[in-house]
Amino acid sequence: MTLAPEDRTGSPQPSVAIWLTEPSAAAVEMGALAGYDTVVLDIEHGLFDLRALDWIIPLIRAKRMRVIAKVLGPERGPIQQALDFGADAVAIPHIASADHAAQICGFAKFPPLGDRSFAGGRTSEYRGFTDDWVTAQDRNTHCYPMIEDASAFDDIDAILALPVVDGIFIGPSDLSLRRDRGAYSVTDADLADIRHLARAANTAGKPWILPAWSEAEQRLALEDGAHTIVAAMQYGAMLAGFTATMQGLQTISQDVRSAR
Repeated sequence: MTLAPEDRTGSPQPSVAIWLTEPSAAAVEMGALAGYDTVVLDIEHGLFDLRALDWIIPLIRAKRMRVIAKVLGPERGPIQQALDFGADAVAIPHIASADHAAQICGFAKFPPLGDRSFAGGRTSEYRGFTDDWVTAQDRNTHCYPMIEDASAFDDIDAILALPVVDGIFIGPSDLSLRRDRGAYSVTDADLADIRHLARAANTAGKPWILPAWSEAEQRLALEDGAHTIVAAMQYGAMLAGFTATMQGLQTISQDVRSAR
C-alpha cells in the first residue's frame, strides 16, 4: 500500500486531498500549486462522465497527485472503468455488509483474488498483460469501501479483514442519517463513530480516509492517524472565497459611509 510522506522524525504524515465535484483542469492545477497530493473525484454525486474521466485522471497523475475515484455505485462497471482509466484507488459507496464488500470490492481485484476484468488500455500501456502485471495492479490499485451505512458500521471488523479491502473511506454525513442522528453536525456521537472506525482500521493495519471540513474532524484525523485527510471541497472553497470577498467589501463600504 502507498505510504504517506514522513516528517523529519520518521512519523507518518497524512496525505491531504481536495474533493472535486466537477471536472476542472484549473482546480487540479491550483490544488497541486497549494501542496495537496491527492484528488478525490466525486463521480457518485458530481458532473463526471466517462469522457471527462479519460482526461482528468491522467492530468492529475501527471501532476504527481494520487487519484481516488468515488464511483457511481457498488457495481462492476463503474469500478472497472475508473481503474481502467488509471485511478489509483476506488472508493465504493453504499457497501452494506462484509458479504456485500466481498463481492463488490472483488471487482477491483483480478482473479484469483477478485473478479476484475482485463482491458488492454491505459493501465497496460495498450498491450497485453503478464502475471507480474496482475500482481502489481492488485497491489498498487486500492479499494476502499465507504462506511456510511449502519449495517457496514456494525460489520466493520469483518469488512476490514477481507483481502479485497485495502482500507476504508468514512462517509460521516450518510452515517449520521443512517445511525438515526439526523443531519450530520459533528456532534460528540458523530466523532465517536468516526473514531471507532479509525481505530478498527488501525488495528487491522489498513488505512482510513476521512472528509474533514471542520477543525474537530481534522484534529481527530491527525490524532488517530488518518492515511488521507480530504480537507477542501471544490464548491465549498469557491463559496468561502466569494463570501470572504463580499464580506470584506461590505466592511470597507461601511467604513466609507461612516467616514462621510
